[in-house]
Amino acid sequence: MAAIREVNLQAFGKTYEPNLVEALRADPSAWLPGLSIVATTGDGEVVGHVLLSRCHIGETPVLSLGPVAVLPAYQGRGVGSAVIRAGLAEARTQGEQLVILLGHLDYYPRFGFRPAADFGIDGPISGPHLMVLPLDDQPVPAGTISYPVTWDL
Repeated sequence: MAAIREVNLQAFGKTYEPNLVEALRADPSAWLPGLSIVATTGDGEVVGHVLLSRCHIGETPVLSLGPVAVLPAYQGRGVGSAVIRAGLAEARTQGEQLVILLGHLDYYPRFGFRPAADFGIDGPISGPHLMVLPLDDQPVPAGTISYPVTWDL
């Protein structure tokens, strides 16, 4: 969708994120219907977007959250939080167990994300920016995250 590409392009100022969203959309091992969430204005303009896609911890299927993009004119107004909350709610509705992300330490804990290391999870990029949010009461799988090749990590 052109509007989602434009939001990601304007939010990040480079083509990596919009290209990643399109590549994940085209990857049947990563794309999950209903987990590409947009925020729109009253007249239908797309101003925010979040994508949750499939990845794995060991053999366990989990979700990766990102990218999250908001048009610069709408940043700081809660649009990013709204699409994240909507995406997490839909993931719960779909019966998903866990969401991982690489993100800002002062932003994502407000949604309940905690350091992945607390759960024995690591990945191609580890450290404090790698965070996890359990979505249910199931035990959190420990191990190494594997992303679809589309991520190119």
